[in-house]
Amino acid sequence: MDMPLSPRRARVLALIRDRVAGHGQPPTLAEIAAACGLASRGAARKHVQALAEAGLVEVTPGQARGIRPAGLRARADLLRLPVLGRVAAGAPIGADAGLADTLTLDARLFGQAPDYLLRVQGDSMIDDGILDGDLVGVRRSADARDGQTVVARLDGELTIKRLALGADALRLLPRNPAYAPIVVGPGQEFAIEGVFCGLVRRG
Repeated sequence: MDMPLSPRRARVLALIRDRVAGHGQPPTLAEIAAACGLASRGAARKHVQALAEAGLVEVTPGQARGIRPAGLRARADLLRLPVLGRVAAGAPIGADAGLADTLTLDARLFGQAPDYLLRVQGDSMIDDGILDGDLVGVRRSADARDGQTVVARLDGELTIKRLALGADALRLLPRNPAYAPIVVGPGQEFAIEGVFCGLVRRG
C-alpha cells in the first residue's frame, strides 16, 4: 500500500505538475523552495528525491529543470516542428512568419506537444529561464489562463510574456525587472497566438 504524502510533499508534487501543465516547463529546485516555503534548495531536493523514489516524478540528472511528473518521460515519440521566425522577449517586434527551419525533437522536451517553434529575441523573460536565442515551443490556442506564458500579437507584432487577466485591464508581464508591464488598451489589436510549452537551447 502506498504511503500517503505529507502536506508539504503533496504541495511540492502539485507545484511540479502545475508548472509543467501551466507554463510548459518544470520548476527549478530554487523555485520549489521559494514557492513551498522550504529553507533551501537542498530541502527541496530531498522532497523531490522522495517523490522520485515513490514513482511520482522523474528526474534528469544535470538539468536545472529536469524534474517532471512520472509518465511524461514515456512519451518518447519524435516531433517534427517548423521554426517560424522570431518572437520578442522585450518590446514587441514584427514577426517574420516565414519558415526558417524544421527540427526533429524529442517530445519529452515539452510539457505539451507544441505546434511550432519561435526564436526568442531579447531578455525580458530571463527570470523564467527564457533567454535570447532560445527556441520556444508554442501550442496554437486563442485562449489562455491567467498566469500562463503566451505568445501574443499586439498591433500586428509578436511578443512572449506572462498573461495577467485583471478586472480592469489585460496586461502582459515581463520576467525581468528592467522591463515594464505592457497594458493592453481598449483600442489596440490584441490576440493570443499560442501557449508556451517549453524551450530548446542550442549550444
